[in-house]
Amino acid sequence: MVLGFFITGLSGCALPDLPRHDKVIIERWADLQADDEQLREILGVFNQAEQALQARDLESLMALYSDGYAYHGVTKESLRHIWLGLLVRYDRISSTHIFSGVKVAGSADQLTGEVVCTGRLAAMSETGARINIDSWFYEVHHLVYEKGAWRIRGNSGEPRSYLHSLGVWPHPLF
Repeated sequence: MVLGFFITGLSGCALPDLPRHDKVIIERWADLQADDEQLREILGVFNQAEQALQARDLESLMALYSDGYAYHGVTKESLRHIWLGLLVRYDRISSTHIFSGVKVAGSADQLTGEVVCTGRLAAMSETGARINIDSWFYEVHHLVYEKGAWRIRGNSGEPRSYLHSLGVWPHPLF
């Protein structure tokens, strides 16, 4: 276990009774501005993503993204092509997400969420080496409650034009 990262109480307040998943971790000092059910559901999105990666199930993975997904010109359809390419090229793809903040806002009919997350996406390369596909530090994942479930809508952050010139996407996957 990584020291300092585990689900625990905040300032004497207990977090909801959540199952512990090694791939989605809430920092003990996380700023949580969501009710218990919202927090469970948002954690569920990232746990479902990990399950879809393990099963190599592109359709289940894509169902976790909003129809209005947009991130610096990457749409849901272009994201599908990125994921397909990764699934074809790499084996044993896995992700880790460490949440330092979860905030839900809006009215009951138009909920949005923000997750401050540090994480990584790794895989087994063709040579058998474990490689890092992507990593992020305190990125803000935007979610929307759509069609009865939380869906990933995009990320915050400035476009990193130098990354595009290197052929690297600036964290569009989560």
